[in-house]
Amino acid sequence: MKTILLPTDFSDNSWNAIEYAINFYRDSACTFYLLHVNKLNNDVIDDYLFASNSNTIVNDNSGKIKNQLKIFLKKIAKKYPNYKNHHFSTIIETDSFIESIRKHTLQKKVDIIVMGTKGASGLSNFIIGTNTSDVITKVKSTILVIPENAKFKKVEEVAFPTDFSLSNNLQLLQPITDLLEKNSSSLRILNISKKSLSLDSYQQKRKQLLDDYFYYYKHSFHFLTNEKVENAVQSFVKSSAIDMIAMVAKNLNYFQQILFHNKVEEISYHTDIPFLVLHE
Repeated sequence: MKTILLPTDFSDNSWNAIEYAINFYRDSACTFYLLHVNKLNNDVIDDYLFASNSNTIVNDNSGKIKNQLKIFLKKIAKKYPNYKNHHFSTIIETDSFIESIRKHTLQKKVDIIVMGTKGASGLSNFIIGTNTSDVITKVKSTILVIPENAKFKKVEEVAFPTDFSLSNNLQLLQPITDLLEKNSSSLRILNISKKSLSLDSYQQKRKQLLDDYFYYYKHSFHFLTNEKVENAVQSFVKSSAIDMIAMVAKNLNYFQQILFHNKVEEISYHTDIPFLVLHE
């Protein structure tokens, strides 16, 4: 059974991520934890408040938040009544957002965090929101980021940008193989360089490692030359009908250019394509 953490602030973006997660794991037995971090309350509440098949509420000292969570659970039960292998519980926390995520990721032995992001807003014109970027960089867990306009559909094409600076521990790529196997997806391993250069011996070895690791899955290698990595990704996503982008967080060269910049006017993948982020 998979354990999935769903941080929510009750926004449309967080609801969109919840729906994506439910549909993505529709055929899997899962326990979903809806986590809301309430920074205004100094009393730590660390109880499961209610489950999807129960109307019982305990520790009723955060009534408004509990009601919001209950509304979400009722929406889930009404919209997905046939998903009998899904169980939902809720958590209210009063620690910092990141510490709350870290704590429950460890305590609940979370397999994946699924969270929504709206991206650019106000003066902070970055392609993903602050909370999402903090989770990606500060929580060592597999994270599935669902942008505001991403709607669930079968994941048939997965892009994996890499500069081949991977460690020998390819087990960190297990979530990708799980994805490929579950959906019979194709993996497009994408290398982008600013100049047309041949791979050095180290990169060649890592390329061969990837080729061997994904031997039993549909995969191919693609090499692009572009001064801007994000523009190359944008072009590849569009031309190859990519449904999801998978990345290793340690691969900072690509990671920062694809996710952590403010060139939102030049790209659109940040609003449409889910990101699967892997940590060692």
